[in-house]
Amino acid sequence: MKVTFPHMGNQYMATKVLLDELNVENILPPECSKDTLEIGTKYSPESICLPLKINIGNYIESIRQGADTILISGSCGPCRFGYYSIQQKEILSELGHDLNFILFDPPQGDYKTFLGRIFQLTGTKNPYKIIRALAKGTKILYQIDALDDLAYYKRPRQKQIGEVDFYLEKLHKEIRNAKGYHEVSQLIQKTRDQVMTIEEDPNKEIIKVGIVGEIYTIIEPFVNLNVERKLGEMGVEIEKSLKVSRWLTEHLYLHPLGITLEKEITEAAKPYMKTMIGGHARETIGYSVKFAKEGFDGIIQIYPFTCMPEIVAQSIMPTIEKDFDIPYLCFIVDELTGDAGYTTRLEAFVDLLKRRREMKRDEKLLSGY
Repeated sequence: MKVTFPHMGNQYMATKVLLDELNVENILPPECSKDTLEIGTKYSPESICLPLKINIGNYIESIRQGADTILISGSCGPCRFGYYSIQQKEILSELGHDLNFILFDPPQGDYKTFLGRIFQLTGTKNPYKIIRALAKGTKILYQIDALDDLAYYKRPRQKQIGEVDFYLEKLHKEIRNAKGYHEVSQLIQKTRDQVMTIEEDPNKEIIKVGIVGEIYTIIEPFVNLNVERKLGEMGVEIEKSLKVSRWLTEHLYLHPLGITLEKEITEAAKPYMKTMIGGHARETIGYSVKFAKEGFDGIIQIYPFTCMPEIVAQSIMPTIEKDFDIPYLCFIVDELTGDAGYTTRLEAFVDLLKRRREMKRDEKLLSGY
């Protein structure tokens, strides 16, 4: 069995560690690229959301390297992501690929099925071995998310543009040749130490922006056209509403116990959205309110074309923009999204935020006389 899985930002590092620790042979798909998108678009339904197209491209690139089993996380509720495994299996079957899909849905109380899929993947029923591997994979998720947070802080402050991403790109290359928890963890820690030493420019004025939207599009840099890097180099520090480590903890560890870390976000969203409507629409609203209350300079929403939950959230965002007097920008991405127009809109938005800050500063000075 040779297992592959789709890319979604840096989560591949944790999935690789999990499989390595279980001694399951795995094949990392190449980084998402224009070729990945072209392959996925060619074989996917035209109106389906962008993440599925990228996933199909990931799978076909991995199949060419010998993969015969696909590991995918699942979902429940009113979102097309819950049907991904069925659609993807049919698409690949029509292309002549006889593959084994191992789907990890949130247990929702059905632990027998959930555990059966774990045993199928691992080839063992040894609970100690499985729990230990899962714990190590989770640790890697938190380590890489912490490194991302450090990068979000350092990018707008770095004296030499591009230095942060020099070390991050080096990490991505080295990870492919690493095996197991200790090697991957050491590489992440080494990169963190290198990024920490990057010299900062104390004279830079930093703008702060919250990124909200559908989880895949805000986490996968190829899909959001490297928005975190673009904004960082424009002098913008970002914070994202969703992280894979938080999502895993919430759905795998806490929900079965009836516990949540999202109570504050749910409460913040209630005046605008009282219930969960699917996807991450409620988080988009709740985190937008949270960011506004915390004094962020602006909010950017990113989601894939035809994503219904985010379309509903987008219709509410102008009200939040007005209620909290915070600028808002929306990007809807698909296979036709161009880098030039995307970057121009970002630059214009950042210029707006800088002018607003200057105006507020001038008003304070005038009011002091």
